[in-house]
Amino acid sequence: MPYLVEILLPVTHGRRSRTNLDLVRDELTAEFGGVTLQINSPAEGLWEDDGDVERDRIVMAEVMIDDIDYSWWSSYRGELETRFRQEKIVIRATSIERL
Repeated sequence: MPYLVEILLPVTHGRRSRTNLDLVRDELTAEFGGVTLQINSPAEGLWEDDGDVERDRIVMAEVMIDDIDYSWWSSYRGELETRFRQEKIVIRATSIERL
């Protein structure tokens, strides 16, 4: 069954952020043969943390895959959390039907 994997990545201003996004683009293209980065209109994420509202600007990286290698994705999520200095990076998969 095919899946759409979406990775929510934080955007910060500056060269470091763009370098990290370029690296993600290159890694996912090498691993899966392609990627879509939605970077022109960053979304805004809000959540409450101990009574304070936290705010992130995020972009989404998407890849289509046939099977999920949970071990690979868990390891990659850890790498991204370190690289982007995040407590948690959200990676989600949705089963899809290709038309």
